[in-house]
Amino acid sequence: MTSSPSEPTPATRTPDTPDGQPLRSALVVGSGLIGTSIGLALREVGVEVALEDNAPGRLALAIELGAGRPRLSTETFDIGVIAVPPARIGAELFRVQQLGICRTLSDVGSAKAQPQADAESYGVNFSRYVGGHPVAGRERSGPAAAHSDLFVGRPWVLTPTQAAATDAVEDVRALALACGAVPIEMSADDHDAALATVSHLPHAVAALLAAQLVGASELTVALGGTGLHDTTRVAAGESRLWTEILAANSGHLAAALRAFADDATRMVNALEAIDAGDQAALATLTGLLESGIAGRARVPLKRGETAAHFATVPIVVRDAPGELASLLRALGDAGINVEDVRVEHEPGRPVGVVEIDVHEEAVAALVSCMRESGWQVYT
Repeated sequence: MTSSPSEPTPATRTPDTPDGQPLRSALVVGSGLIGTSIGLALREVGVEVALEDNAPGRLALAIELGAGRPRLSTETFDIGVIAVPPARIGAELFRVQQLGICRTLSDVGSAKAQPQADAESYGVNFSRYVGGHPVAGRERSGPAAAHSDLFVGRPWVLTPTQAAATDAVEDVRALALACGAVPIEMSADDHDAALATVSHLPHAVAALLAAQLVGASELTVALGGTGLHDTTRVAAGESRLWTEILAANSGHLAAALRAFADDATRMVNALEAIDAGDQAALATLTGLLESGIAGRARVPLKRGETAAHFATVPIVVRDAPGELASLLRALGDAGINVEDVRVEHEPGRPVGVVEIDVHEEAVAALVSCMRESGWQVYT
């Protein structure tokens, strides 16, 4: 079962559950990137947040950043959020539940079936526990990388079991909404199968791709551009944490990686055939590339719209102070909404290329505006 509420914005975030029961307080166990970001987001909408972490320095930094305060021994909470690595989720759920200080418990693990099985083995009361996963993150970890808007507009998967009480599910839904996310309900296994494809496989592939650079010459690496940056960015994620994440979803990830390897083998075979003079193999290579284009067009970029709904317009700018600001100001004055912007510098030249992403219906107006303002536009 899925839910598709309208996308929340910071202005509409609310700590209330759908039935009006307020979410006034939260305990966040774990003050890494996700835990600290949750604390920051909840405090922005008036929720009282207490933090726990077994690393004193990490906890102190999260508190200093304003994500919450230390837990007092006598207080209770509307919701407890377990934001620790997957292998520790079950034990922490049981520990906090035994303390009897939280009305409802959830977690933020990016794999759900294994932590759920661990929680069952510990004897966690599933009527008051609803698994959760905010599908958001960064390649950096730790509280210093946290942002209060990390979850805005992003999916937040809820994986309640049949034993979960209705009000417990609503508590976790309210948590997601208070953080600006879009709640979606799935089974734990369906979640893990999906995340293997859209999150865990990309990380594994990025890591394997980036590993090819280890033995490359300095000159080779220096030639890398935005394509290399984009495809290897997530490979910088903390290795111990990602080992736990990938291991917790090993079955689904292995299947996804096998399918990827099969396509990679098809491409290798086609390239070797082309190198041997078999021009017929060009059709196989083209087909694989076209499959990639079709897949990329399905990727949601903004407001749930896919890449197929957006267009990129390259504009040449001088490498000088104020140039980018002037360009964006001209677009703003013309009423053109910029969906995304990227800057690519031209090596050895005092100019750069600004790639502006706009909705496909705005391309003509953008090009006209830029040319009338004297900018070089290439379409």
